[in-house]
Amino acid sequence: MKKVGLFIAAIAMSMGASAQNSLYDLSFTDIEGNETSLEQFKGKKILFVNTASECGFTPQYEELQALHLKFGEKITIIGFPCDQFGGQEPGSEEEIQSFCKKNYGVTFLMASKIEVKGEGQHPVYQWLTEQAGDVTVRWNFEKFLVDEEGNLIEHFRSMTKPMDQKITDLL
Repeated sequence: MKKVGLFIAAIAMSMGASAQNSLYDLSFTDIEGNETSLEQFKGKKILFVNTASECGFTPQYEELQALHLKFGEKITIIGFPCDQFGGQEPGSEEEIQSFCKKNYGVTFLMASKIEVKGEGQHPVYQWLTEQAGDVTVRWNFEKFLVDEEGNLIEHFRSMTKPMDQKITDLL
């Protein structure tokens, strides 16, 4: 049985499948330019959210901050600015950070701007979308909730607000 598993893994690798088996093998650059390993969040749930400053869903920053303040001991929230949907995140990292702090008091972790779909898809989002059944991120403020062991719990589309009971019940 072990040989079959190794054979399947070899085929998957040859087809370009991700070599990362664990979320904790991945890292990203935070909005201030620091490399951040996801391994440091082991033992806490993580909510990944692709964000944008000029979107109809942008007010969700307020609920993301509320979620961070209310459940911060149980969950890490990471916002990933993305400009792939209608050009709604045109700013630099500095402009994004300033906007988030000034307008929504954001103190949760923000990443540098990335791509969440397509050829330039960031490895974190490759992992998340694969774990969710090869979903495609369709718009800003989609959410992926991961458990304390690095397993995807649920994927939520943009319409699900951060403080929705569907999310808070999982915390």
